[in-house]
Amino acid sequence: MSEQYIGVFDSGVGGLTVFKSIMESMPSENLLYFGDTAHVPYGTKSEKQIRKFVLNDVAFLHRFPLKAIVIACNTADSVAGQLLRETYPEEKIFGVIEPAAAEAVRSTVNKKIGIMATKATVASKAYDRAILAKDPTMDLISVPCPLLVPLVENGRFEKDDPVVRMVLSEYLEPLIRYGVDTIVLGCTHYPLLKEAIQSLAPEIHLISSSDAAAKVLKEAFPAEEGQGIRRYFVSDDRQQFADNASRFIPDLQGEIEQVTLE
Repeated sequence: MSEQYIGVFDSGVGGLTVFKSIMESMPSENLLYFGDTAHVPYGTKSEKQIRKFVLNDVAFLHRFPLKAIVIACNTADSVAGQLLRETYPEEKIFGVIEPAAAEAVRSTVNKKIGIMATKATVASKAYDRAILAKDPTMDLISVPCPLLVPLVENGRFEKDDPVVRMVLSEYLEPLIRYGVDTIVLGCTHYPLLKEAIQSLAPEIHLISSSDAAAKVLKEAFPAEEGQGIRRYFVSDDRQQFADNASRFIPDLQGEIEQVTLE
């Protein structure tokens, strides 16, 4: 098992928030990251396109010996997570939605939970199903946030950035008006916006789907000794990914390779 990888994939750099959480909590694991930067963002694509991309992503990961696969993308998990589990029934596949939903249910006091996510994730109602399955008395409101992934992918996430504040204020307004005490950051890009969101909604508890997923993964595998290998692959523009990745993981170790998928 020590020569196997935990394969992590996302549409772009956002999944690095999951990757970083895993890297910090499970330093001995060999980790492999694939960002499908040729097709980012997934959240504005059709369900048919997303499923095709996800199957291609996992086919690439299977070029390496794997001990687990992590869907580090809420859109991919919501639209194609079940398809992956049906396609690879013997694989250990971890998503981001179930862990975040469970943490939101544990965290809320007034039972009003907001979900900020991509249009595709909101349309799938995956978070609604996951949360209500755990507690049907929860009161939910979801807000699609199509501008946030492009902002983060272009390095715009600082809390003092006027464009970031303007966009976030628009998305947060209905959530604050609804009276939520907990918001699920239902996209792995959004943790980089956590400080900016918190500055605009200081009384609301924020749930990172990235951190929640890493906690579940750590519980599934016993701790080992040593330092794991880190490998990174993208489907387009290696240099842009490298520039953006440094914002997620300042001390990123390992070469970034660009590959072409069929």
